[in-house]
Amino acid sequence: MKRPDDAARLSQTASLIDEVKAFGKSLGIEPTDALRRAANGGPTLSMLWLWMQREGTLALRGPVDIRLAIGLNVEKEAPRLDQVYRVDGYSVYYRQGNEFADPRSVATVGFAEEPLVRRVKVILHEDLHGDVNFALPWEIEEGIVTPLSSLAAIEYFRQKGDEKSLANAISSMAEERELSRDLLGLVAFAEKIFATEGVNDAKQKILKELGTFPNYRSQFRRQTRTQHAATVVEAKLSHDLAYYRYFDRIAELAERAPNLRTLSDDLKKLPGDATPALLEKRLSDLMVEYGAMTK
Repeated sequence: MKRPDDAARLSQTASLIDEVKAFGKSLGIEPTDALRRAANGGPTLSMLWLWMQREGTLALRGPVDIRLAIGLNVEKEAPRLDQVYRVDGYSVYYRQGNEFADPRSVATVGFAEEPLVRRVKVILHEDLHGDVNFALPWEIEEGIVTPLSSLAAIEYFRQKGDEKSLANAISSMAEERELSRDLLGLVAFAEKIFATEGVNDAKQKILKELGTFPNYRSQFRRQTRTQHAATVVEAKLSHDLAYYRYFDRIAELAERAPNLRTLSDDLKKLPGDATPALLEKRLSDLMVEYGAMTK
């Protein structure tokens, strides 16, 4: 149902989008047409993403086994999925959303009501996904784009002189770094358990181990609230690895780099067929290179 102030919210968010995209360009983030249009009451394209990972395995050295994206001509709130049931031999994780790197992604009222820091991060995130910025395998690109968008959001609020939002963006960045470290700790545990235990017993031990990593546990539970925890384990951990595997390392690199644009430009030098091993090497090389600059 439309509310009287929905049009005003969308107009304000449209102005924000234009401003953030212009700012991103100053950092070398070429703007795209994602989120440029506001929902006008007609059909809104949302996406349903599904990730499937073979039971007892994690996507540590390659992509998730199966990744699907299904377009729906409705906002994400309309077709609430209750459950994706067991698929023999696979763990399954899904999520829905209206924001994605495509001109068909429009700014909805729901997006306009999101916290300001999240909106700015999403705008920058989807622009970074544009092929003019990064054109890499999905799991490599997400691992770079996710921290860069958080870092760019901090720079946006710093330039704006918005101290309250800047503090929120810095706090959000710190939380994401903690989440990244928690995730890597849990994944290391899961890898060992899957190598020594039966699949069902291993999953239960991994879910129990979540309590050791409270920052990640909070996100895991929130994002799998309508899904079977035991069914989702391998796919959810593999999905999150794509987004947060390198987050803390790239954030540390940003502290050493001359500036954020230099870091972004250096990461853009990765070849289009980059692998996790190649990205690991690039991050290590940049750590040495930036470290030498500060001596």
